[in-house]
Amino acid sequence: MITWILLVLIGLAAGTIGSLVGLGGGIIIVPVLLIIDQYTNWLPPLSPQLIVGSSIVVLVAIGLSSTLAYMKKKSVDYKSGALFFLGSGPGAVLGAWLNKFIEVDYFSIYFGLFMVLVSILLMIRNRLRPMKLNGQFTRSFTNSDGKKVTYQFSAPAAVAVSFVVGVISGLFGIGGGSLMVPAMILLFGFPMSVAVATSMFMIFLSSITGTLTHLVLGNVGGFLLIGLVPGAWVGAKLGAFINQKLSDQTVVVILRWMLIIVGIRLIWQGTMG
Repeated sequence: MITWILLVLIGLAAGTIGSLVGLGGGIIIVPVLLIIDQYTNWLPPLSPQLIVGSSIVVLVAIGLSSTLAYMKKKSVDYKSGALFFLGSGPGAVLGAWLNKFIEVDYFSIYFGLFMVLVSILLMIRNRLRPMKLNGQFTRSFTNSDGKKVTYQFSAPAAVAVSFVVGVISGLFGIGGGSLMVPAMILLFGFPMSVAVATSMFMIFLSSITGTLTHLVLGNVGGFLLIGLVPGAWVGAKLGAFINQKLSDQTVVVILRWMLIIVGIRLIWQGTMG
């Protein structure tokens, strides 16, 4: 019972934070389970592959729950999300396959370095103007203040970027939003609210692909999902609600410091063995 409550709380935190900033939630689930496995006996022994595969399955629940919540706010760009999925879907399959080649001793280091990199991207995001990548894909969005925002981008560039994001998603089990949200803002000029909502929609689609791949590879732990999924579903609803209450800048500042702290912690864990 205590183990189930622990998993529910982890899922709740992952769903809330993931939905709040469009990262998916795996960026919480994976490092927390790695640390629990390394330093406690609360759970049965977990391999990095099992943690990542189970995280991807949880991302399906987080992505769907978040998308349904953001649909009510009409902030999901479905056409752009579907276009991004053309790249992220195949990328997630490739990433899931590459995951089996990662050495256990180095996994924490790789993931920690990745999270520090993400925090740097979020830090410079507000200092850069969106790049002008003109293309045939033009979208318009009217925000809650009634202001119309138009953005356009190259479809091939969008597919290429999302393919890389998909590989990272399948490899590390983090959902890919940690790169996709900054990319949508910096490269494609998305408003923050639309980027977050659309990222969760894309994560939902790509996580389905990743889940099927990890199921075939045997990288899914049902005992983890029993607790993680219910917590993640509720957390995703909560995160979408909080998103409407906080400023974008506040959310980003909290997130990047959290990523730095957890990233450094995992790097230390990996180097100390």
